[in-house]
Amino acid sequence: MTTYLIREMPEGDRPRERLKERGAAALMDAELIAILLRTGMKGTSAVQLALQLLQKFQTLENLARAPVEEIAHIKGVGETKAIQLKAAFELARRLSEGTRDKQKIISSPADAAGVMREAMRLLDREEFYVLLLNTKNGLIKRAPISRGSLNASIVEPREVFKDAIAVSAASMILVHNHPSGDPTPSSEDITVTKRLVKAGELLNISVLDHIVLGRHTAGRDQDFVSLKELGLM
Repeated sequence: MTTYLIREMPEGDRPRERLKERGAAALMDAELIAILLRTGMKGTSAVQLALQLLQKFQTLENLARAPVEEIAHIKGVGETKAIQLKAAFELARRLSEGTRDKQKIISSPADAAGVMREAMRLLDREEFYVLLLNTKNGLIKRAPISRGSLNASIVEPREVFKDAIAVSAASMILVHNHPSGDPTPSSEDITVTKRLVKAGELLNISVLDHIVLGRHTAGRDQDFVSLKELGLM
């Protein structure tokens, strides 16, 4: 079978030209990825390289979650293209957040999980955030606190409460993810939570809950747990 590079394809079949003529929604995943890759390698077009990426990672979500190093390891991709892909996925994630936070009222653990779900869905490391609330439980801002290793975050009370003090938050909700997908809180999660609750009492900033986000799996009704609901704080 003959292999064509994008420049050798009929103009109407080239991803960039198809996007201009029909809009981005008309393109397949591989074609959109090919536009980001820009070039393939000798004997392999950018579209074919994109198809290899999708075959390797199976889903767009897996590709978006993969570390730069793992994507770059694919023959023909390399570090520059991998970084371009990661940047595009991050822009898409930020766009999906949009104005969702504005005037958002957090009245349940599910609301808190909903605010952070998209931001944490693709992470391959633990990250710790706080949701800062006003006196009516309205979301003032989400504040990143720490990025940990594969399975542990480093959380310092002074970092947790710094933004809360700056914006005069009345209360906060702690949120972090478990990259393994299992949101069951660890003993460290429980210890950190109790320590932060005590620190909040001294500062008159209530720590209302600690949400641990994982992923949906068979046999699990939801992708998060609330330490408050579990009676662990």
